Amino acid sequence: MAKHKAPPSLPRRYPQLTQLGQAADQPDSPDAAKLETVPNPQPGTLYLIRFVQPEFTSLCPMTGQPDFAHLVIDYVPNRSIVESKSLKLFLNSFRNHGAFHEDCTVSIAKRLVQVMKPRWLRIGGYWYPRGGMPIDVFYQTGQPPAGLWLPDQGVPSYRGRG
Repeated sequence: MAKHKAPPSLPRRYPQLTQLGQAADQPDSPDAAKLETVPNPQPGTLYLIRFVQPEFTSLCPMTGQPDFAHLVIDYVPNRSIVESKSLKLFLNSFRNHGAFHEDCTVSIAKRLVQVMKPRWLRIGGYWYPRGGMPIDVFYQTGQPPAGLWLPDQGVPSYRGRG
């Protein structure tokens, strides 16, 4: 099977990107992960970007056991958008990172806000049960912009076998 290569114009058009279109190692930690951005292709237009990570994993900081979540990240871009491969690598860097659900969820949101400076951002962290109790964590930067079409995140409450 042929290896996919980025179009030759990609490096010239986006020289700041160091991961897209080439092999990129998995970061050792969220702090070591590099979130990259590109200019918003529709500046001045009110629109929502959604990323869904249905198999997010991190480690319990007390037991070292894996924790699993379904993350939904919604944001309204300002001048830049996050490059998706760098976001995937960033989210995957939590696999060996010990932190409570609340810390993982809010830290992801704050890091994205720091890097992109979006007009608005929200994250829903729908964590699978630990000790029989699911924990859902929600964070947003403020009120969504007026006139924004904001669909429901579409993740039902955990129902177990019921």
